[in-house]
Amino acid sequence: MKIILLFCSMVFEKVLKNIRPFIIAGPCSAESEEQLISTAKELLQRVNIHAFRAGIWKPRTRPNSFEGVGEIGLNWLKQVKEVFHIPVITEVANSKHVELALKYNMDWFWIGARTTVNPFSVQEIADSLKGLDIPIFIKNPINPDLDLWIGAIERIYNAGIKKIVAIHRGFSSSNKHDYRNDPMWSIPIELKRLYPDLEMICDPSHIAGKPNLLLSIAQKALDLEMNGIMIEVHYNPQQALSDAKQQITPPELQSLVQQLIIRKLIIDDELEQQLQAKRKRIDELDSILLEILSERMKIIHEIGWMKKDKDMTVLQLHRWGEVLKDRLSEAEKLHLNPELVKKIYEFIHSESIQIQIQILNELETLKNS
Repeated sequence: MKIILLFCSMVFEKVLKNIRPFIIAGPCSAESEEQLISTAKELLQRVNIHAFRAGIWKPRTRPNSFEGVGEIGLNWLKQVKEVFHIPVITEVANSKHVELALKYNMDWFWIGARTTVNPFSVQEIADSLKGLDIPIFIKNPINPDLDLWIGAIERIYNAGIKKIVAIHRGFSSSNKHDYRNDPMWSIPIELKRLYPDLEMICDPSHIAGKPNLLLSIAQKALDLEMNGIMIEVHYNPQQALSDAKQQITPPELQSLVQQLIIRKLIIDDELEQQLQAKRKRIDELDSILLEILSERMKIIHEIGWMKKDKDMTVLQLHRWGEVLKDRLSEAEKLHLNPELVKKIYEFIHSESIQIQIQILNELETLKNS
């Protein structure tokens, strides 16, 4: 088994680092041997995928939903591997899953969003992986908590696993939007900033929740320098036992991949020089912006003390409404995105309120000392 794992590990490292887009595809759940074989056969005839995926154990919100076929599905995945000579990957949520997946020669594992959110479960998986050299993919937690995602990655890394890939699958949110899970792109971008050597792929299926958004999400992921995509593909999505609405057919994946634009990661010297000149100007403007912001906050401090002396309330809603209206009007004239300007000023206003409240709190502390 160690020889098999070592070979698949080498294939993983070579493919993931050198090929874009790296593609993992297959059904949400393993439902039958015929379903897996048929889906894999048609997929590989149409798309050069690099691993075949299927869920064996499906953690569902409610217990009466389809929760996967269990161990028998591992044998079906093993058949896909042996027939089509392609790495297979499945989700594990505890040490028993890891044990069984290894027994059936699964090549790679992924840790799902519902598991990532629980450090106890991640640590259990990490302990069961010690001594192995096997690629592990880690989805972001359901809630938008970067530290939880990092913590899961660290636990697996501390177990001796060096081949780790983050999977961005979006986050649960109360905000109304078109997605099943809010992409919140700033979170995976921040993870990549903190760990620039960490490989990352995107799961458009769970972000979109429906086929018509998959292409735009996959394209944005590649444009943000993610390595590839994990996408749910079923030979007959309408009959799927789980997540039927977000799965697509092999021909639809073929069409999606053909439409993807693979942009350059490396630029030529001439363009680099032009970019550096522009970036230098941005740095100069940022310096000016920070000086102006610093001066603005000094005035906020002065206003805070003036309000304190006259026993005025901190929040002046009429003034704040006038400021926001005026700035948005000015932003429109300058062809700036009003939503961007609104968010900036809301943050500045929130900080201004906190500064003035702090001045009042400092005064109360002095009185009581």
